[in-house]
Amino acid sequence: MTGAVRGSLWLFLVNLVGKGGQMAVTLVLAALLTEEGLGLVALTVSLVNIGQVVQSMGVYDVISRTGRDPRRMAGTLLVLSVGTGAALALALVAAADPIAAALDAPAVAPLIRLAALSLPFSAAAGVQLGLMHRDLDFRRRLLPDAGGAVLGAATTIVLAVQGFGPYALVYGLLCTAVAQPVLGAVAGVWVRPAWDVDAAVEAVRWIAVVGPGALVAVLLVNVDYLAIGRELGTEAVGVYSLAYRLAWVPYIMVAVVLGGVVFPLCAKLIRTGRRDELPQAAGRFTHAVLVVTGGLYAVTAALADRVVLFGDRWAPAALPLVLLCGYGLGFGLLHLWYQVIRAAGHARRYLALELAHLVALVVGLALCTRYGVVAVAATQLVVVWAMVPLAWIVLARNGIAPPGLTRMVAAVGAGVGCCLAAGWVFGDLFGPSLPGALGEAAVLVLGYTAAALPANRRTVRELREVRR
Repeated sequence: MTGAVRGSLWLFLVNLVGKGGQMAVTLVLAALLTEEGLGLVALTVSLVNIGQVVQSMGVYDVISRTGRDPRRMAGTLLVLSVGTGAALALALVAAADPIAAALDAPAVAPLIRLAALSLPFSAAAGVQLGLMHRDLDFRRRLLPDAGGAVLGAATTIVLAVQGFGPYALVYGLLCTAVAQPVLGAVAGVWVRPAWDVDAAVEAVRWIAVVGPGALVAVLLVNVDYLAIGRELGTEAVGVYSLAYRLAWVPYIMVAVVLGGVVFPLCAKLIRTGRRDELPQAAGRFTHAVLVVTGGLYAVTAALADRVVLFGDRWAPAALPLVLLCGYGLGFGLLHLWYQVIRAAGHARRYLALELAHLVALVVGLALCTRYGVVAVAATQLVVVWAMVPLAWIVLARNGIAPPGLTRMVAAVGAGVGCCLAAGWVFGDLFGPSLPGALGEAAVLVLGYTAAALPANRRTVRELREVRR
């Protein structure tokens, strides 16, 4: 478990650098672009994200789980994934105009064509990262993943300042995609194209089960953009996108990091005949997700009205941001539990949960999107927390539920209460400026930490052991 915690810290560093760059991009674009410009960016990225998932469905899982030579498997997956990425790129280029017409956003078509060219490169990088995941070698991942993200963020920011508008992000996206496989090779992860029929059959069989779940998962985090764009227009997408991107940061920085570690860890426990250790492993990671993201979301929600620092035009994003903070906490918990369910070999149950989530969300969006972005954010919040008990039931029935969940929730609740109390008492001391926002954030973090640390001594002790 110490190795897993160390891997979590390295993956956290990777995400801190990479997603920190993305956060800088979000802030710069919010300051420089109009609501419509940010909306066009959000629609383009959501479509490319769907393509990236389709081309790499199950890559990490297959490489982590296979008992074959992982290099041989990786070579076969490289052929499959890059070939699929190239086909998707051609399809998006050809279908850009019809897609833009369906979204009632004709200006998004050239952005889609340009962004689609990134897909084969990101497919190659995904196979390299899959090998690193198998070995929990997240330190080596720092160069291709974080390095590529920094190069892309720098490209975007420079071009945005120079007035390239939404195209700035698309060029940055291309820069990141091309840089990642190159930097992966520099880091020493070479994947040669190969074709092994048995490896391909194993991969396709696993992808046939997990792949649809991956596609459903990416639709879950992009269908709201498409619904808003169709029903409310690109300006509404821009407002919602800012709130969503800010609320997405704790999920990316914590839940995705821990989920990236828990799957190969649980897969290894099963390969080595230690399945009985799964509940304890799930419990430790669940504890970490609740404690860390709970605090980050409490601080973010308390500071939601500060979104006007990017301009008064973003004031309508404040309430959706508060609601999406609650959504992000629930989604992070689901993400972690789904990794445990999949690693334990219950891919079909995982797919059933994801499909139920998507159906409920689509129905909710169909009924509520017309009422505005606040209604969309509220729909996300209600649906995700309706799924949490269902996921818990699946874990419990398969004997892999994390123990002590009630104690974890109580500890997080105490921390959130202290955080909000600190904001209520001291919030008026800070002015409506960036230094004032930073000062208020510091007070909120201290309030949460004062209550959370005493209740989470074991987690702190494990981190100290890793440091030593």
